[in-house]
Amino acid sequence: MALMAGKKGLIFGVANDRSLAWYIAEKLHAEGARMGFTHLPNEKMEKRVRKLVEPINAAMIAPCDVQNDEQIRAAFHQARETMGELDFVLHAVAFANTEALYNPFYKTKRADFLQAMDISAYSLVALCQQGVEFMKPGASVLSLTYFGSVKVIPSYNVMGVCKAALESSTRYLAAELGREKQIRVNSLSAGPCRTLSSAGISGFQQMLDHYPTKAPLARNIESDEVGKSGLYLLSDLSSGVTGEIHYVDAGYNVIGW
Repeated sequence: MALMAGKKGLIFGVANDRSLAWYIAEKLHAEGARMGFTHLPNEKMEKRVRKLVEPINAAMIAPCDVQNDEQIRAAFHQARETMGELDFVLHAVAFANTEALYNPFYKTKRADFLQAMDISAYSLVALCQQGVEFMKPGASVLSLTYFGSVKVIPSYNVMGVCKAALESSTRYLAAELGREKQIRVNSLSAGPCRTLSSAGISGFQQMLDHYPTKAPLARNIESDEVGKSGLYLLSDLSSGVTGEIHYVDAGYNVIGW
């Protein structure tokens, strides 16, 4: 029997076929998972996501602005009506104004900081808050983070601060939801991959060139490897794992020289 046979989940954050969320979704689908997907509430994003997920028989496709609690709850409601109680939720949502990424961090505007924090970090809290009653006991919640949460990365700036908040939120959510409903909450920290988000990071090519010179595996990772680790963290294979930041970066994070 396939690893995810009979498992149902909701995916937030697939933007295109290079999204890390999509690589995870492909692995979940290959192992028999049934999934619903959300998209930003505009026609362009709906068409893009539909074209991607309909061929894998998406159970539902719903608009959702993660800054809107009513839309989050509506997406979970639709998911339960379509699939029943959920076994997993993937949070792959982040955004920061381009100016807030390119300018020095100390010049970050209050409005840009609050927007980035709301979409990139608080949204995980919001998904758990609105979605907990729609998840089965023992369900798994997974978010995506990056090493810029704990180390200074050029041009990551406000997003690094947001990812730090996301990782701390992961630990607090894991502690509370684990005791309340045996729900596991983890975050996956991927090394640099070419995605829509990475396109907004200045000097990203230099980052790709640098990683193999320091990483223990002497190479960059492939997006497919993120997909495999995402499958592990959303499946029963990781049933004893919660509150963790799981690195998929060819070991780069352990090197101090």
